[in-house]
Amino acid sequence: MPRTSTLRRAAALTVIAVLALAACSGPTSAAQPSTAPSPAIAAGSSGSVALDDRPFALTVPTGYDADTPAPLVVGLHGYTSNGSELSSYLGLPGLADDKGFLLAVPEGTTDAGGDEFWNATNACCNFYSVNVDDSAYLAQVITTVESQYAVDPDRVFVVGHSNGGFMALRMACDHADLVAAVVSISGEQAQDPAACQPSQPVSVLQVQGTADESITFTGGSNGSGRGYPGAQATVDAWRTLDDCTAAPVTGAPLDLEQTRPGAETTVSTSSGCADSTEVSLWAIDGARHVPTWTPDAGRTIIDWLLAHGRAA
Repeated sequence: MPRTSTLRRAAALTVIAVLALAACSGPTSAAQPSTAPSPAIAAGSSGSVALDDRPFALTVPTGYDADTPAPLVVGLHGYTSNGSELSSYLGLPGLADDKGFLLAVPEGTTDAGGDEFWNATNACCNFYSVNVDDSAYLAQVITTVESQYAVDPDRVFVVGHSNGGFMALRMACDHADLVAAVVSISGEQAQDPAACQPSQPVSVLQVQGTADESITFTGGSNGSGRGYPGAQATVDAWRTLDDCTAAPVTGAPLDLEQTRPGAETTVSTSSGCADSTEVSLWAIDGARHVPTWTPDAGRTIIDWLLAHGRAA
């Protein structure tokens, strides 16, 4: 979530840790998508797409051609944030136009504290035990866009920050048939390995600051029964799930954090995993939960996604 939400989100997590309510991923019934399609959104503009009582924003790039399938990127905001803030934080609308991808930005459910959340894992962030199945809803977001626009099914991606990062990884676990690659920024995998049984390999990029004060880089908890693994454990889990047999390789460092001099981000990558997938960890030395991006950071993250479509 953007920096303007940091203090609010941190305070919310403190209250939540005390509450320690029931797990956030209980059984729910999936909502059915709306049968009435929204009016087509013109190329080079944004609009709202109907989906029952949870419409979502869609940006159609200037160069969109109904005869040429385009990539689809789904952007997921963090807890206490919203879709507009996530889009601005990563510069997604401009990148969609520049790179030629469709951009879907849905909203989480508003909880009793007035904050939007995704029901991603026990750790984050359905702290009031709302009966909502976001995994099914986001799958319907993807299939709804696919039914109304020309989408390349091998280039459907999810990127999320914080709670949205948890949810991006959940989508890779639950809907590997729909999603080719995900990026989790400051979010982690479910702690229970049984919660993630993808039907096929998915490329995964974990981006996190080593000084993350909210979702600890080495793992932690948001209260009783709300533990989460660290960044390395999250990546290790996906290396196993994607059958990565080669040792990780350290790549050239990246400059992602504006407040740190030079190229502060360590890159560790396992390539050549099953079905040509890849699993990477970008550890931003000294960065906090909401990194202050360099001007090209959002583009670098999106470029990674677009380079990791599903192999033919």
